[in-house]
Amino acid sequence: MANTPGVIFDMDGVIVDSNPAHKKAIQIFCKKHNQDVSKTFLENRLYGRTNKEWIPELFGKISDKKLQELADEKEQMFRDMFAPEDHIVEGIHSFLDELKNNNIPMAVATSAPGENADYILSGLSIAHYFDAILDSSHVTTGKPDPEVYLKAADHLNKKPTNCIVFEDSVSGVAAGRKAGAEVVGVLTTHTNEELSPCAMTINNFVDLTVQQTTELIYSLKK
Repeated sequence: MANTPGVIFDMDGVIVDSNPAHKKAIQIFCKKHNQDVSKTFLENRLYGRTNKEWIPELFGKISDKKLQELADEKEQMFRDMFAPEDHIVEGIHSFLDELKNNNIPMAVATSAPGENADYILSGLSIAHYFDAILDSSHVTTGKPDPEVYLKAADHLNKKPTNCIVFEDSVSGVAAGRKAGAEVVGVLTTHTNEELSPCAMTINNFVDLTVQQTTELIYSLKK
């Protein structure tokens, strides 16, 4: 139906609780390259952003080739230590099933590289749920810029204002809101207070229903 909302998921911290593994990989990566990364930098300058944006902030002016080499190195470290099936955000499978059974169009909009998206979504056998999967290669500017969510809505043939975004990061929440979507915060990475701009927050997808989701967007649009 034309008035059916689109649902757009971030991946890291929303579908899988992967940020602890990312943090560990980044710490190993940075130690190897003699770079210090604070908790504040991780939470506010790195999570939700693309490698091409945060890596130069640490390493300064580097060539595109060097940037890609560093990004590939860091992401391979992450994939080597992360088993997606052991870190699924609880309830995601049943929620995806319910959305699909109700013909709700879905997309993934992640700041991760395509290799990570394929590794996680294919590894969990859930890629088929999504009408579109957008990764860092599909955008010029990462979150908090709304580009990825505007493009995801377009792929679903939905207006951004008729979409619900599930996000865990501060920059991702800002991106979803700037796009005009309603944002549901998933509390894997930040506290309820830190994600206070969200329309609502959830710990996981257990007991979350399609009815609750659609009622959220339409009650807020009134």
